[in-house]
Amino acid sequence: MHSVLRRAAAAALFAATVALTGCAGGAATGQGDGGTVRVYAAASLAASFDRIAEVFAQHHPGVEVTVVSDGSTTLARQIAEGAPADVFASADEAALRIADPTARGHVFATNTLVIAVPAANPAGIADLADLPGATVVLCAPQVPCGAASAALLRLADVEVTPASIEQNVTAVLTKVAAGEADAGLVYATDVRGDDDVRTIEPALAAGVVSRYPIAVLPGARDPEAAAAFVDFVRSSQGRSILADFGFGAP
Repeated sequence: MHSVLRRAAAAALFAATVALTGCAGGAATGQGDGGTVRVYAAASLAASFDRIAEVFAQHHPGVEVTVVSDGSTTLARQIAEGAPADVFASADEAALRIADPTARGHVFATNTLVIAVPAANPAGIADLADLPGATVVLCAPQVPCGAASAALLRLADVEVTPASIEQNVTAVLTKVAAGEADAGLVYATDVRGDDDVRTIEPALAAGVVSRYPIAVLPGARDPEAAAAFVDFVRSSQGRSILADFGFGAP
């Protein structure tokens, strides 16, 4: 539950950030010992990007990385309105286009949905067909996890009337973990290591794959440092970290 609450708090506060500065390794950017990168990352990336930023900083002395996590659509709108982001890592390509239609994104990870239920699974949920009639929470349809949830339910020919609609996947998971819902659809990566919930992989999960793009934004204050961070995320070391957190290869 601690991890769920930590991510929920990060998603709720636009200004809440994790500043990570390293002091080991050789500088790999042309900036030498200088540079700042503010990364806006989808809520489902929060834990993995905290780790990536930490390791990146160890190899780029003097480059400060700040990670802001929230729902992709929320972040995209903030960026479009002038929020000071240098890099955007979204849970889908539509949010990247909202942030800046001119941004050139690269898919760096994939994810699929699972059914999250309280650890005791009091409603006896076993698959998507059990969701109608249960108390279900879903992401809003305009955010990536909501769009993916709608696609999965259509694929399974299941209609669900959600008890609540949330703006990011962290909020869905928080309600399920607290026992406020019988089930919710969340990304597989969000439930790893959480003892307050158990997961059920829907039979058709592989039919709806979320693709995560990352881009240096055109208005980046330090484009070279921002590009170095994006390169690290896409590198074998970055992908290894993402795999440790359950993300699939692009």
